[in-house]
Amino acid sequence: MSSDLVYACRQLVRAPGFAAIVVLTLALGIGANTAIFSLVKAVLLRPLPYGGPERLTMLWGRIEKGALTHLSGPEVRDYAAETATFASVAVYLGSAANLGGQELERVSK
Repeated sequence: MSSDLVYACRQLVRAPGFAAIVVLTLALGIGANTAIFSLVKAVLLRPLPYGGPERLTMLWGRIEKGALTHLSGPEVRDYAAETATFASVAVYLGSAANLGGQELERVSK
């Protein structure tokens, strides 16, 4: 085992270009693996910051031909006022919205 390691080190010293490629390949592989795992951990593995996340649900509106759409402000207020099924109703606003006025303006965070 140790003789194999010594032999590998001698071969890398004899071919510095190859050794540089080996080190660069290992560094890129480890860096990419770390970046992907960090993203997966942040998005998929981290628990939601709510008590009882298994009880959360998302409500959608339905327009013609069965397509889904977001609920409007009045629809959300109606759900909050008239339903006894949900303990509470909250609104999540994504990264962009339409700002009303005489002309609609698309705004984002």
